[in-house]
Amino acid sequence: MAVNRRNFSSGSLRCRRVPNLALSLPRLPEQAERLIELGVHRIAGLSADHVREVAGNAVSEAALLVVHHGVAPASTLAPLLNHAGKPGFVVSDMSDVDHFTPIDSADVPDAPLYLIYDLDRGDAMANWSPDEALPAIADAGRTPLTLTEGVLWLLQRPDVLKRGRCFMTIGSRLRKPSGSLDARTPALWISNGTGRDGRTNRDAPKVGWCWAGNRHTWLGFGSAGGRLTVGE
Repeated sequence: MAVNRRNFSSGSLRCRRVPNLALSLPRLPEQAERLIELGVHRIAGLSADHVREVAGNAVSEAALLVVHHGVAPASTLAPLLNHAGKPGFVVSDMSDVDHFTPIDSADVPDAPLYLIYDLDRGDAMANWSPDEALPAIADAGRTPLTLTEGVLWLLQRPDVLKRGRCFMTIGSRLRKPSGSLDARTPALWISNGTGRDGRTNRDAPKVGWCWAGNRHTWLGFGSAGGRLTVGE
């Protein structure tokens, strides 16, 4: 398996405002088994053996195994999330969630499976707006997480999502027919079971959105050091 390095940044480029969250990931073969157990490979139209092969042959020490959003959209992955025994869901006013695709600067590999390194929940940027956070992440030599990457991170490490410590995934945006960006930015947090969420969804992991110009004290900004393409 050949590995093509793209947009990978070592910790030396990390900005003080975007510190790394020191959370380890399972080994890649373990991650592959987790995805297979959840049926993500079937959603993506991949064989279990292929997922295991990519994970087993990737040149890495600590990375997240990502399934491309084009074959495993967020709407199909969100229900696999779990918090306090509750399955995940997408908010009712985000029925177009799968149209939130990676922004150009995210530079997502054109491959069904790839790796992303050096994940950070972005706690230090809580109470920043997405409009403020994106250039700061770029200035730090990092890349914003896409929604699919954020969901897959939580599938491997559910404990990353905590009340008061949730995060946005501003690497995904919806582009209007005019070419301008929709003002909504996707985020992952824990439902309070209020409003349209419904009481039964209290404590459930939630795919929602916030306005690009708004700030929230409990939302950081997921980012990574970079992505790697694993090819045959």
